[in-house]
Amino acid sequence: MSAESGAEGPGTRRPQRSFAANVAFGAGMLLVLATATLGAFAAVALLGGAVDTAPLSSMVPEDGTNALVVGGIAVGGLTGLMLPVILFGMVRGNETTPRVGPGAAARKVLAVLVFDIWLLIVALLVAQLGWFLPAQVTTVVAVFAVGFSWMPLAMVPWERFGLGDVFAKRRGPAASRQAE
Repeated sequence: MSAESGAEGPGTRRPQRSFAANVAFGAGMLLVLATATLGAFAAVALLGGAVDTAPLSSMVPEDGTNALVVGGIAVGGLTGLMLPVILFGMVRGNETTPRVGPGAAARKVLAVLVFDIWLLIVALLVAQLGWFLPAQVTTVVAVFAVGFSWMPLAMVPWERFGLGDVFAKRRGPAASRQAE
């Protein structure tokens, strides 16, 4: 039994990317990884400043600040990862995966921002455990809570709210006919 799909026979070869395409792909990957890393650092710095100064200082206990750092890493990393990918989708397309239009891109950015708010709320709620638990335990709980907080959102039927194209990736000729 072979691992090849039924559409591609054993004699069919996939077209090779050119050197320029490989360089462009590598540069794009470096850009996405850099924005994700810098976004995580920026969010941690902003949340750390908000906890140390006025806005969140009375809301977050001393042993709960690591939970906000975990949330900041998730928010900054997710935003830094998704925004360049959405922007690349607006300028790159082919026959099977068309370009992302401005309306769809705006909905995707809005979905990322809503999810960022969700992650911050989860991190803030877990930070409240710092009133009762030591910092190390609060940090471990925060990693699991923030890391798995996407699961309830994955169960929502987004198609019923008109947001199916935000989270689902359509493939094949039937999907391209539906998009028209």
